[in-house]
Amino acid sequence: MRVAIVGQQDFGKAVLEAFLARGDEVAGVFCAPEKPGARPDVLKTAAQEKGVGVFQFASLKSEEAKSALRDLKADLGVMAYVLQFAPQDFVNVPKRGTIQYHPSLLPKYRGPSSINWPITRGDTRTGVTIFRPTDGLDEGPVILQKETRIGPDDTLGTVYFERLFPMGVAAMLEAADLVVSGKHRELEQDESQASYEGWFRDAEARIHWANHADVVYNLVRGSNPAPGAWTTLNGVKLQIFDCRKHSVRTFGAVKGKIGEVVETGPASFQVTAQGGRIEVLRAKLGDGKKLTAAELLAAGSIRAGMLLGGNYLDYFVLHADPVEGQHRGIFWVEVGVLITVAGVMLKIFYLFAGRRAEEEGQ
Repeated sequence: MRVAIVGQQDFGKAVLEAFLARGDEVAGVFCAPEKPGARPDVLKTAAQEKGVGVFQFASLKSEEAKSALRDLKADLGVMAYVLQFAPQDFVNVPKRGTIQYHPSLLPKYRGPSSINWPITRGDTRTGVTIFRPTDGLDEGPVILQKETRIGPDDTLGTVYFERLFPMGVAAMLEAADLVVSGKHRELEQDESQASYEGWFRDAEARIHWANHADVVYNLVRGSNPAPGAWTTLNGVKLQIFDCRKHSVRTFGAVKGKIGEVVETGPASFQVTAQGGRIEVLRAKLGDGKKLTAAELLAAGSIRAGMLLGGNYLDYFVLHADPVEGQHRGIFWVEVGVLITVAGVMLKIFYLFAGRRAEEEGQ
């Protein structure tokens, strides 16, 4: 089998190595150009080390990209984690067309963050889909699907690296064999079951402690390790990674306020949410490194009674740039204070203006 691989990063590299390991011929590799100053993509590096030609085009819609693919005379195109748009007159160039990997059970969770969303929503199953790419995003006919369970304590990391990643590589090989041999079937996606979700980034990963503990726990799991669920502590971003959930079953078991650090121990601290508490085991404060809760406690960064995400000025601290929020925090706190003061002054003005109007009317 002679394939052309379009992809990037570790998954693209693993697919390249899998095809080569079983004796298939990789005619060439297409990957997006690196941003200025960035390291070479690992797929590019691996292809070059194995003597496979690498093509990098700013757009796969260009005539140069299509011409390069035609010259490879590939039996099959294989799209392994592709963020560039691939038009139909590109993907249809290989003799048997092109197949694409997507880490969800299509038609559910179309879009770029299809691993985060099912975990954060508390789903108990996910999987991989190999399908025919069309001009619609993740909308093409399905060739092959493999399902896996999402456990109650699974994270983005465990689901992807332990299951969806290796399952996806194996499914690519299986689907390629079916298509090249002409034994595959193509099933149209059921639009009544379809959903599309956009990027799961910092805005989506913010913790709201007034939500139920189940919701908060799922958010942390679905954001671990990236983008990292976060809250604030005195205007500084606090990302929470490893944690446990503790349900509250009686009124008497409730501790403290929503978002309050209500309990500290040798290796963790607990924060109150609706319906339970989140026990934090590993976190990252500001621009620091990921630390165990024990290290944060020992440094005095976390103490019982502290309130997480409780300061309304935190919005101004982090809204403009969550990653650099700590550096810009003072400026945005000052903006928040000025807005608050202006609001108070307006209230005082209207109060005195109202009284004066009443006196003049008498």
